[in-house]
This record gives sequence, structure tokens and C-alpha cells, in this order.
Amino acid sequence: MCLAIPSQITSIDAETDMATVDTMGVSRTANLGLIDEKVSVGDWVLVHVGIAMTQIDEKEARQTLELYEQMIKADMENEAV
Repeated sequence: MCLAIPSQITSIDAETDMATVDTMGVSRTANLGLIDEKVSVGDWVLVHVGIAMTQIDEKEARQTLELYEQMIKADMENEAV
């Protein structure tokens, strides 16, 4: 299964079209080359294997992250049994 994870842009290097993003508390880099619209620090994007696929709004990002956290918690509880 492939997942794109909502990530918030924390910095942008315009020369390389790369961004530093916060993904569930982890800082990583993401290529912005596929994003058509202009993005800024603070915006949310869906990141898959280091590539920002699309921009999303904050509400959708937070709802998706909540679902991921619930899935992770359920998985951890199942492993403990």
C-alpha cells in the first residue's frame, strides 16, 4: 500500500525547488516540482516518497493525520495482544 502523508512546509529553497516539511513531527525534504500552484511556508502538501504531489488545505491535512494516528494506535494495540 502506498500512502501520501500530509506535511507542512517549514522552509523552501526556490533555487532547487525543494522544501523542508514537517511530517508527523519529523523534518524531511520534499521536491516541489510537481506542484503547479505557488506554495509558501506554512502550506500543507501531500508527500509520497519525497515528492510533494499536491497542495491540500489545513483542515483536510489535520483530518488525514488524525486517521493515520488512529491506524497506528490500533496497529500497535493489535501487536501487543
